[in-house]
Amino acid sequence: MRGFLASSVGVTCAAALALPLALPTPAQAGPSAGTSEAAVPGSTRSLPLVPLTGTRSAAHAQGLTRRDVRPFSLVGVIWDDPSSELHGRVQVRTRATGTGHWSGWQDVETHNTHGPDPDTAEGESARVHGSTAPLWVGDSDGVEVRVEAQSDDRTTVPGESPLPRGLHLELVDPGADPADTGASADRVQDGVRAGVDALGELAGAVSHALGAESAGSPDGAPGAGPRAGEPAPDTPEDDSIARLGLQSLKSFATSVANADVAPLGATEIPALSKSRTELEYSAAHPDEQRAKPYVGARPHIVTRRGWGADESLRESGFVYTKKVKAAFVHHTASGNNYSCSQAPSVIRSIYRYHVESSGWRDIGYNFLVDRCGNIYEGRAGGVTKAVMGAHTLGFNSNSMGIAVIGSFDSSKPPAAAVTGIAKLTAWKLGLFGANPRGKTYLKSGGGNLYRKGKNVRLNVISGHRDGFATDCPGQKLYGKLGSARKAAARYQGR
Repeated sequence: MRGFLASSVGVTCAAALALPLALPTPAQAGPSAGTSEAAVPGSTRSLPLVPLTGTRSAAHAQGLTRRDVRPFSLVGVIWDDPSSELHGRVQVRTRATGTGHWSGWQDVETHNTHGPDPDTAEGESARVHGSTAPLWVGDSDGVEVRVEAQSDDRTTVPGESPLPRGLHLELVDPGADPADTGASADRVQDGVRAGVDALGELAGAVSHALGAESAGSPDGAPGAGPRAGEPAPDTPEDDSIARLGLQSLKSFATSVANADVAPLGATEIPALSKSRTELEYSAAHPDEQRAKPYVGARPHIVTRRGWGADESLRESGFVYTKKVKAAFVHHTASGNNYSCSQAPSVIRSIYRYHVESSGWRDIGYNFLVDRCGNIYEGRAGGVTKAVMGAHTLGFNSNSMGIAVIGSFDSSKPPAAAVTGIAKLTAWKLGLFGANPRGKTYLKSGGGNLYRKGKNVRLNVISGHRDGFATDCPGQKLYGKLGSARKAAARYQGR
């Protein structure tokens, strides 16, 4: 752990020195020194489901009776084996905090086909679970859940439950929103100083941790460390320091990954005009021909810091693919009962559910779009880079995943959200030379629609269902992808 911290500090500091020596604009500046940006930490509570009495068979129905619980805003159900499917129905009802009003029964989408590709480190991790889609229910302090297997159990082995093993209800509290980080002109310098101070504190914390380790060893030789095969004799204080150091490192690394488009600690990446975007593209690709690039104007993007990501949750480091050849559009299937001001809370909840409940390394989507068309950075690694996500099982390589927050099987997606998809794809696909109205080939990593290794011809802007047998992104949103392709191509100047 401490060796990792030491090497990471060197890399991080080197990255900091490589940043352009330019002050952020007032709209981009971080919080002033002495201003707390910390939000109230969120949490995830996992409750094991039990057989329900009064049903045709206890093996066919599990759940929890009505009960009081700690506050939460999002629910989901997970199980042990990610390769097992939940063939049945999941329903929950919740009690609104403060009113005591219980909702009616709400269905939770069980066919959750997002996830990391097979045969990858993320996909083969022992932490990965099977999971339903998450459902946003708003501030709640009571819950009841029932999971019922489908009536046709002809494929069930006699004596075994038709439901997956290890069913748990996940209750996610997103925590409070980050403190207001909107900076005025007189806070720009403070924002820069805050970033420098954070680096100093990080270096001090890591030095402390390293010094504590080198003070002695089981052999009595300073700095020798534990014998091979023995665990390091960490103390609670050391663990706390290590967690603080890792959290700071991850936060800084996430910000550095966007250093080409935003200052350190920015809560947003500002929109650029098409002409400015083309200039930036040409400067970043000096070896290309001088022909005018087909790239759309960079849209405004809320960074992970802007929506309040707790960087200590995700795994360290980033995973990249070679390029972005296609974009897969999804819906989160988390329901439409949210306001745009609540979108950051919904995203923080989905992030926790993907990492702490489903066991992925980070949130699965590369970007998210809310009902008002606001665009949010998803998986960490840099918005201009080919970051591998966990959005379209079997097709996460050389693609990106965009999730519209909501459920669109029967509800029409807001026009602003479709426009957000078009603007985002016009820009991001343009950075990699992709035509939004074109076709491309992706090699399947394995799934229920295409065998592993098959080269599949797909639309450059595809729906999740084009790569996997699923209802995602919902029939109503899927029907709008043609409009999104045309608009994205137009934004590129095609």
